[in-house]
Amino acid sequence: MNEFHYNSYAQEIIFGPGALDQLKVAAERHGFRRMLLCANRSMRAGGHVDSLKAILGDRLVAVFDRVLPHVQDVQLKEVLAAAGENEVDAFIGLGGGSPVGMAKAAAAAWGGERSDQAMLPVIAIPTTYAGSEMTPVYGITHTAESPPRKVTVNNPRIVPRLVIYDPRLTLDLPPRMTASTGINALAHCIEALYSLKRNPISTAAAIRAVRHIMSALLRCYRDGTDLEARTEMLLGAHLAGLSLASVTMGLHHGLCHVLGGTAGVPHGIANSIILPHALRFNADATATQLLPAAEAMGISIDATSPVVIIEVMAEHIFELICQMDLPQRLRDAGVGLQESDLPQLAGLAFQNRTVQNNPKRVADVSQIEKLLREAW
Repeated sequence: MNEFHYNSYAQEIIFGPGALDQLKVAAERHGFRRMLLCANRSMRAGGHVDSLKAILGDRLVAVFDRVLPHVQDVQLKEVLAAAGENEVDAFIGLGGGSPVGMAKAAAAAWGGERSDQAMLPVIAIPTTYAGSEMTPVYGITHTAESPPRKVTVNNPRIVPRLVIYDPRLTLDLPPRMTASTGINALAHCIEALYSLKRNPISTAAAIRAVRHIMSALLRCYRDGTDLEARTEMLLGAHLAGLSLASVTMGLHHGLCHVLGGTAGVPHGIANSIILPHALRFNADATATQLLPAAEAMGISIDATSPVVIIEVMAEHIFELICQMDLPQRLRDAGVGLQESDLPQLAGLAFQNRTVQNNPKRVADVSQIEKLLREAW
């Protein structure tokens, strides 16, 4: 890696059990006085929305707690209307990738629609391992199109200004969501390691993240109340998000975005199903870059070819997915996906900019359809 180029971002990160208690002081330090919260119904049901209200008091002027997966464009309009009515000066995303993504999308749309005003800052409070809080990427699902289409956007200006990581907020994360978003974090590491834009920071963060994720994820799945394991897993997810923040994604994430936005497959589930297949697809072009991740998983990297090692790595991940009772095939994703849908999904993925950034060139839509059929 003799040449590289990447962007870094101005963020304040507060990490540790009890970190949420520092939110009000941190918001005051940044000058945030009128905030709008983006969350989903589970955050309300779990008491986390009320916790934020208690901490922020009258600084929390609006709450939108109905965020659906994959950031729906119709809901974005509702959030922007509430922001205008309440004269907000910051958006908060509390939850997984969708609430954080909604806050980022709202910040971007606010700046785009109001050219005479500065883009509003974002506060991210992740309660899963999705990693959106560290990246300049968000996606919006265009629901009026047939079929619906999720479009990803890269905008450095919407990287969250303040990120609060409190492992206590993950203690009630259900096992399935723990498992699927944990695999999502692992996928971040893998794509960062072989990205066309990889750099020393992304590589170091990814390798370290793999170690933490492999140490903690299964423990979190088996006992969600294990605060030590939850803390280590959240640290792994933070580093995984950091590793992805300054690189381009490839085939894996591009396919997952299409499966989510068009077919409704939850992002973590799509990651779990596609990751072993994407590893195999890319192995002949990326095996050398992935060897440190294999080693971090405890796989011996001596006396065999790199491509063979990546096959072992794919099997290792597949076994972890099985241990956590996640779907292993697209037909089991639970969203009514039909095998006859695969050619259309492959065509949409082939047009996806992220897929075209894959380190192994995707020259024909038939390659994607073949991968999807293998995952079927």
